[in-house]
Amino acid sequence: MKLIKRILLYGILLGFGVTTLFPFMYMIATAFTPNTYTLPYPPIFFPESFFTGNFVEAVRSNNFGRYFLNSVFISISATVLAVCVSSLTAYGFARFKFKGKEVIFRILLFTMMVPGILNIVPQFLVINSLEMVDTYRGLILLYVGSGIAGNTFFLRGFFEAIPKELEESVLIDGGGRWTIFTKIILPLSKPALGTFTIFAFTGFWDEFLQALTIMKSPLKRTLPIALQLFRGQHASDWGLIFAASIIVITPLIVIFIVFQKRFVRGNMMDGSIKE
Repeated sequence: MKLIKRILLYGILLGFGVTTLFPFMYMIATAFTPNTYTLPYPPIFFPESFFTGNFVEAVRSNNFGRYFLNSVFISISATVLAVCVSSLTAYGFARFKFKGKEVIFRILLFTMMVPGILNIVPQFLVINSLEMVDTYRGLILLYVGSGIAGNTFFLRGFFEAIPKELEESVLIDGGGRWTIFTKIILPLSKPALGTFTIFAFTGFWDEFLQALTIMKSPLKRTLPIALQLFRGQHASDWGLIFAASIIVITPLIVIFIVFQKRFVRGNMMDGSIKE
């Protein structure tokens, strides 16, 4: 009976893996194939030669390289700022006592229930009143503010799991709250911060609607907007479109590979801290 269950489990996993990898491998093979104006049938998964002209053409055409640098700058800046702001906010909710703390925290949680599409107009009005429309800092500020509720909720739970005795020993030795935060909380929270960094960077990198609303100048566009326009202008050149798509997703794969170790160890670390 166990053997049947195991075979069934492996069969499901194999089917899921093949279904997931099939379109990805098809996209990679097509991107390395020259002059692919129609999708090859039967599908090609291993091209005869690795033609890189599609990637060169994708970077050179339609200011795609400029849009890539825009997304890199905005995503990294927003991620770093979000980590700093959210970790400080979460630590305040986790350790400090102040009047109305739980009420304010519940209001923050309530904002997570509001669909993002409903916030577009209010967010644009706020950014417009700050005279930050069509600026990088306006979009970065919007990204950080939009995710602060969820990020604070996520990090607060991890900070609360850290024993208070560690902080009390620092206070006895004459250290302050800032020393506790930088020397105790942040080092012990690396798994949680690594997970948070992956989610934050991925969300900022893929975001489309807010960037489309805030950014007006063509040269300030981000990659999701550029990729959408790219598809419209090169609708029949599938090799070029897939090459551009691979360029867009490559940073996400790199970020996941860099932080995956901390991502996997998150729960293990959480358990060891509690002990």
